Amino acid sequence: MSKLFMFEKPLGMRDTLPELYETKKQLRTEIVNEMKQWGYQMVETPTVEYYDTIGASSAILDQQLFKLMDSQGYTLVLRPDMTAPIARLVSSSLKTEAYPIRLGYHSNLFRAQQHEGGRPAEFEQIGVELIGDGTVSADAETIALMIESLKRAGLESFKLAIGHVGFVDALLVDIVGNKERADLLRRFLYEKNYVGFRSHIKGLNLSSIDKKRLEGLLKLRGGQHLFNEAEKLAESEQGQAALRELRELWDVLEQYGLSQYITIDLNLVLHMSYYTGTVFEVYSQELGVPLGSGGRYDELLQQFHRPAQAIGFGVRLDLLAEAIGQTVPPERRQCVIFSRERRNEAIERAQKLRSEGEIVVLQDLAGVDNVDQMSDEYDEIIYVIGKSKRGDSAHE
Repeated sequence: MSKLFMFEKPLGMRDTLPELYETKKQLRTEIVNEMKQWGYQMVETPTVEYYDTIGASSAILDQQLFKLMDSQGYTLVLRPDMTAPIARLVSSSLKTEAYPIRLGYHSNLFRAQQHEGGRPAEFEQIGVELIGDGTVSADAETIALMIESLKRAGLESFKLAIGHVGFVDALLVDIVGNKERADLLRRFLYEKNYVGFRSHIKGLNLSSIDKKRLEGLLKLRGGQHLFNEAEKLAESEQGQAALRELRELWDVLEQYGLSQYITIDLNLVLHMSYYTGTVFEVYSQELGVPLGSGGRYDELLQQFHRPAQAIGFGVRLDLLAEAIGQTVPPERRQCVIFSRERRNEAIERAQKLRSEGEIVVLQDLAGVDNVDQMSDEYDEIIYVIGKSKRGDSAHE
């Protein structure tokens, strides 16, 4: 190996040190327990999937896929998301299970990065998929579970923004005339480039009224009072239907007692192209990017020949740990240092302490360069030696 790469990691890859590892482990445990209490069953899918199935269905850009080839010449991908693999799972291994199906997961995902910009190429995501239920009640359950999971994990200050793909699509197509022109505006909304959105509007061959309608879309962020303003902009039945769903969703979330965590964002657009209805993102004051998102995808399961309406969410554990800002304190550790002639006694002492639930390191004195420095690493040092450097006999 070239020395140039001896200490380097591939682009976007990160090491997880003990403190962050333990923090993510605790967050994962709390969220999984919350999911189970809501009736979700945990599953795992392979790290590697076929490109022609999961790669093509994931809605992740092709250049972001990690590709490899198996011994038979088939192109494989490291899983870039979990929604498509779970859709495959439901349509194969669980094809005899009746809908609705409630599944949870925590998995590492892989998305290649073209430039080093602080974005990880591998990250851990935890989430759920509720498959086979197209009701607003299912939307509310998914959002409520996401909120309760974050609260249980210890996140105190956050907001969940809710929008609707149907509203945005209907309004844009109604004004600009076709999907291609609407997609250009959608791109600005996805990137949250509102300056670019307004600049693009100025160059369109539209009436002043339609330009004001498009600019009015950017103002539709806030509380439930925005529904009345949105109704004035949405002239199509599709747009009106989307608003009726969101009104009902707001009412159900109020019944859950969670409306204080909710904000309406009717220009919300997510990067996944398979979303068809309600979409949402969760933000924390401590982060400049969403730490989780989700939405309804009612057409994806058709690609796996088992049609079903579905909704789900995913939370990035690394971003959640950063937002909470508190790491799990290291567990209390003891170290039994022994000399060769008292090794058996030291082993028995360590085994007894471990049986009592203690964390114990067993260390041969001959393998230590500086015993005095070890006191900074452990909460308690137990000497089982004939004579220590201090001239003491074995400490018990």
